[in-house]
Amino acid sequence: MSYHIITISREFGSGGRFIGEKVANRLGFSYYDKEIIAKVAEQTGLAKDYIEKMGEYAPTKSLFSYLLAGRDNSGQSMEDYVLAAQRKIILTLADKEPCVIVGRCADYILRDREDCLNVFIYGNEKEKSERIQKLYEKSPEDAIKLMAETDKKRSLNYNYYTNRTWGDVKNYSLALNSSVLGYEKCIEIITGLINS
Repeated sequence: MSYHIITISREFGSGGRFIGEKVANRLGFSYYDKEIIAKVAEQTGLAKDYIEKMGEYAPTKSLFSYLLAGRDNSGQSMEDYVLAAQRKIILTLADKEPCVIVGRCADYILRDREDCLNVFIYGNEKEKSERIQKLYEKSPEDAIKLMAETDKKRSLNYNYYTNRTWGDVKNYSLALNSSVLGYEKCIEIITGLINS
């Protein structure tokens, strides 16, 4: 199998974004993460901060937030609108060039492509918490809370828009524990699959 697209889904603090960027650099692939936010903002005229929250995170930690979202005459909410714009951009990028795409339901959006390797990066709570403390200057308690809230909002968003369960290994080609393997080994495994 020849893979031209890699999607990286990840638990908060697992280093998935870092791993994805390093994989892209080593393979000479384009890397898309925050760039997708900028493209959606350009197309929709919405603020980048708003898109960053709406494009990957549930509005609150409850699935009911989607039911209470304001909708236009067609029944579409702002979250639906952002996701549709995001979906269109991800499909265009995947058709354009070999690339690594982080988050944003990309594994689901590109699920019918045979040249797409879908990776889920997860980790142990201790290592993820330590990374969050260091990167975001958080106390151990705040790091645990931020990790739980972020993953909850990511999972709700993913589950709502895909009818799948976020983090379920059946949705991915490969699941890697970055706490056990280390970042470098994760990078080697992914690039090795592409180069083999």
